[in-house]
Amino acid sequence: MKLEKLGEFGLIERFKKFIPLDSSVIKGTGDDCAVLEYSKDKYQLFTCDMIVEGVDFLPKEDPYLIGRKAVAISVSDIAACAGIPRHCVVSLGMPRNKTVEFVDKLLKGMLSIAREFKINLVGGDLSCSQRLVIDVSILGLVQKSKLVLRSTAKVGDKIFVTGNLGGSIHSKHLKFTPRVKESQYLARNFKVNSMIDISDGFIQDLRHILYQSKAGAVIYEKMIPQSPKAKNLNDALYSGEDFELIFTLSAGEAKKLILSGNKTFKMVGEVCSEKCGLVLVDKTGKKNKLADKGFKHF
Repeated sequence: MKLEKLGEFGLIERFKKFIPLDSSVIKGTGDDCAVLEYSKDKYQLFTCDMIVEGVDFLPKEDPYLIGRKAVAISVSDIAACAGIPRHCVVSLGMPRNKTVEFVDKLLKGMLSIAREFKINLVGGDLSCSQRLVIDVSILGLVQKSKLVLRSTAKVGDKIFVTGNLGGSIHSKHLKFTPRVKESQYLARNFKVNSMIDISDGFIQDLRHILYQSKAGAVIYEKMIPQSPKAKNLNDALYSGEDFELIFTLSAGEAKKLILSGNKTFKMVGEVCSEKCGLVLVDKTGKKNKLADKGFKHF
């Protein structure tokens, strides 16, 4: 069977069947981070992300921003579990024709965001490659009582996002700020039932929450916060690399958030039973089943 037939997520599920885990692993494959035993009151979070030239960035783009993005996307995963990033390692696959000046700028971009989030860059690896490949692994910590996963959304929850959606290709995908501050605010002040960051598109990543939680959802077109750079509604729903957070709160917690007056968070819909599927209510009130689209590597 060709990989394109099995698909990215089918391949991940196939891997999971063959990976044994011991009792030190609280959560393995299938969430934004692995969750590991650490101390009496904290879990350790462990995540990695790879970016590849021609897939996640173009050769002509600023190496400073490429380096920054390489670290930022893993920081975003830590934020999605309500954690704090602490340490990272970086592996580089580097074409021979890159200049030392290019690599210096790449490193400066990595270090800039590491300083911003007080992350220690503690090592890594180098290899020769036909195209630039950067793989970043990050360790973080989260209070056990504050950990948020994809799998615990509840029927009746309200669905929120942390910002505007769509149009990220026009530069946001290289310049976004991981929503650590926002996730910490939520974890301190509310009981967050589920959360994920938007890397592959709002609808596709919301589906991960729904699949893991065995639930459905209704989304309202008039409530979707479209970026000024989004081409249209489909761009906001399906284009990837917004790196905002999707999260769900019970109706009571949602009311508290709305009454707080905090304008950072936008309610876009609600969780319903699994048999509902994933439905968009358009501006006329018509219900439409949403296509299973979004970025997939194969």
